[in-house]
Amino acid sequence: MPIPATLDTHLEESLRHVLDNHGSLVRPRMVYQMATAYGLAAGPANDLAIALEYFHTASLLFDDLPCMDNASERRGVPCVHLAYGEAGAILTALALINRAYALSWRTVAAGSPSVQVRALAYIEQCLGVGGLLNGQSLDLHYSMLPHNRETTERIAQGKTVSLIRLTLALPAMIGGASAREVQLLERIALYWGLGYQMVDDLKDLLQSATQAGKTVARDILLDRPNVASVMGISGAVERLTRFIHLGDRTLSNLLTMRPQISFLKTLRSDLEDELVQVTRNACIAAPGARL
Repeated sequence: MPIPATLDTHLEESLRHVLDNHGSLVRPRMVYQMATAYGLAAGPANDLAIALEYFHTASLLFDDLPCMDNASERRGVPCVHLAYGEAGAILTALALINRAYALSWRTVAAGSPSVQVRALAYIEQCLGVGGLLNGQSLDLHYSMLPHNRETTERIAQGKTVSLIRLTLALPAMIGGASAREVQLLERIALYWGLGYQMVDDLKDLLQSATQAGKTVARDILLDRPNVASVMGISGAVERLTRFIHLGDRTLSNLLTMRPQISFLKTLRSDLEDELVQVTRNACIAAPGARL
């Protein structure tokens, strides 16, 4: 991100705090690989990868605010609102979003008019009131909703699946993927997105802040959706295992059409490894569940 010389020092420090503590960068690497596998040049692929990571990071800054989850730690460091104030966190998130839209458009602009229309509408669909924003609002008002699996998964589809749909389907869409390929990628995003949310829910219940790298034990305290608390640990692990298997089947079908994206198997393995790690730490086994 370009940092102008005239930028207020408080905003610059807040931005650098976020950009210097960037997490694993699994998402942007995946976007870049997907984009280049579908024929995008390195420059546009890199722009899209950074853009989608900025969207994701901005959502975390908002999520951590006192009016949301009131978290204290993210990626192993103090949350931005604690280090630079709530206003600083909000302005930093908006700076990331603004830059993300600029980079997204720079990537999409190289496509045909039909690709441009489709891709930009998809970004709005995933990030707007039909996707991420709706999921976050449902999350905040969970106390007034039925506390069951259907509700928690509906919220996860808005908050988590929407961002993974962008990670997997948007680069393919911009690269001219067929409707069938996009459909299969969206299905994989659903299975893996719900799976990653379940892992996150298990971490909130089973891990320490040091292990998770963020504030934990917040869901029950704030009455927020957590599928592990709704279904029980064993039930959540069994359902997650089912999503992994459904994702495997879908990925196998997709790879017959597009073998260049076999690197997605790594993301799938990472999901399974996280599940094994979080459950092993708590010495919990799901009866009948095989990974």
